[in-house]
Amino acid sequence: MGKAVSLPGVKPALLKWARESAHLSTEEVAGRLKKAVEEIDAWESGADAPSYAQLEKLAYELYKRPLAIFFLPSPPQEPKPEAEFRALPDADLRNLSRDTVLLIRRARAYQTSLIELFGGRSPVAEPIWKHVPLDASKPSAQQAAAIRASLGVPAPGARDWGAPDGDEALKVWRKAIEAGGVFVFKDTFKQKEVSGFCLEHPELPVMMINNSTTKTRQIFSLLHELAHVLMGRRAISTFDDAPLSRLPPAEQRIERFCNQIAADILVPAQDFAAQVAGLPQNVEALPSDIFAALAARYRVSREVILRRFRDADRVSQTFYEERKREWDGQKLDKASSGGSFYSTKGAYLSERLMSEVFARYGRRQISVDEAADFIGVKPKQVDELESRFLRGMAA
Repeated sequence: MGKAVSLPGVKPALLKWARESAHLSTEEVAGRLKKAVEEIDAWESGADAPSYAQLEKLAYELYKRPLAIFFLPSPPQEPKPEAEFRALPDADLRNLSRDTVLLIRRARAYQTSLIELFGGRSPVAEPIWKHVPLDASKPSAQQAAAIRASLGVPAPGARDWGAPDGDEALKVWRKAIEAGGVFVFKDTFKQKEVSGFCLEHPELPVMMINNSTTKTRQIFSLLHELAHVLMGRRAISTFDDAPLSRLPPAEQRIERFCNQIAADILVPAQDFAAQVAGLPQNVEALPSDIFAALAARYRVSREVILRRFRDADRVSQTFYEERKREWDGQKLDKASSGGSFYSTKGAYLSERLMSEVFARYGRRQISVDEAADFIGVKPKQVDELESRFLRGMAA
């Protein structure tokens, strides 16, 4: 077989931009293509060029870009994570994995679809961020109570929350937040430490939550990102508190405030005080069953309960960190059952987005190709996904 013929017209600057924007090194690209690093460097310097087959692999498999983009005169303007998000230190943002960067890009595409679908206006008459703004300089408890009341969720301990594993509770919170005008997506993040992120917008904000952890942790992430949305911020968050210490003081305060808001929404102070009234001031000697029972009442993780005790000076920071490490070690992801593409896609997509797309598709206001573009699937998959959605299979 002869040597692959280089493709003329490919812009070296576009090759480098596409690689860097996917957070891949030349070594990683070389490894995936089974080429020498020097060959990748030659493509990006203009000393050589990839063949058509090689460019297809770069575009569609590695960089997830249209083939035509590599023939543009210069790289398109696109925000970098370190410029777009402020809730993580710059070094952490620069080290985001390729998979996380692609999820951010996918969320932007969803937001673009929403802007087109709804003409740039929220489909909700009274979006939650327009009547429940957040102010980090004010106490969190009262603001959290206003958010909870606006969402209209059941009282703590109500049967509507379902089983203690949080599966039904996650659906309740998600539906309430979408009713407030925020579009909620999920996906399985390969970068496990990232809990989720949000993209603010004056009318159509979007959040994406990491589905690869427990439902109770997803619930906390959901409320944490909601706090960012209500503050009009774009943010990317992690399960680990360590990055907080590397943020500027002002950003640290905001992240801690968002954590506190999430905890106050999930575990209302007045109800919690009534539940723990009979416990000793220092609860460090209590058995884990006590923390587990409280977590089950509020459909949260034991860590959220422990955080409430820590904030009330009823456990030490050392005790909190030790127990958090212990419990984190016990949180093993459930093995994937290999569910169908359609049920997974239905669970990951925003319910309000699917409802709007399928309503317009059913009325023949948009074509199957347009419907597929809006929800990010192939045209041949639209009818089956619509059928399952209408049967109530979306989560």
